[in-house]
Amino acid sequence: MYSVSIQRKAFRVEKDKDFFKVEGQPINWDLQSIGNSKYHLIYKHKSYNVELLKVDETAKKFTIKLNGKVTELHVKDRFDLLLERLGMNNKTGPQVKNIIAPMPGLIFEIRVKEGDKVKKGDPLLILEAMKMENIIKSPGDGEVKKIMVKNGDSVEKNKVLIQF
Repeated sequence: MYSVSIQRKAFRVEKDKDFFKVEGQPINWDLQSIGNSKYHLIYKHKSYNVELLKVDETAKKFTIKLNGKVTELHVKDRFDLLLERLGMNNKTGPQVKNIIAPMPGLIFEIRVKEGDKVKKGDPLLILEAMKMENIIKSPGDGEVKKIMVKNGDSVEKNKVLIQF
């Protein structure tokens, strides 16, 4: 079973052997590939031109053009639905508590300040170790509560650098 969201509306989709069911009802359609990620779809005596523009497998997101209109499909598989039922679907990413030094080194540059809101992957600081600059990025979304170091500080491995 899958859940497909189109423009904030969710549909339960199931594949049963060679056909699909949407909200428990079998879908009778004719879908034909016409090449280069383009398809022709006939559903309820209406014709649709469908083009697959982009696939983000990690985010389970598909961007399609349906009769000239671009829209996104968000898909949740059975594992996503199970995590949701168990209350374990954290949409904002992991909560960051502390950033610790992964190795001994010298704080070369701090790129955030207290009170800044950061997203997963945002650069927080540069740690110089063994004559190499290492960009330390945020592992999740959060707000910088306290910066425990300053530029030029020498730090040991596992020292708390930033608190969230």
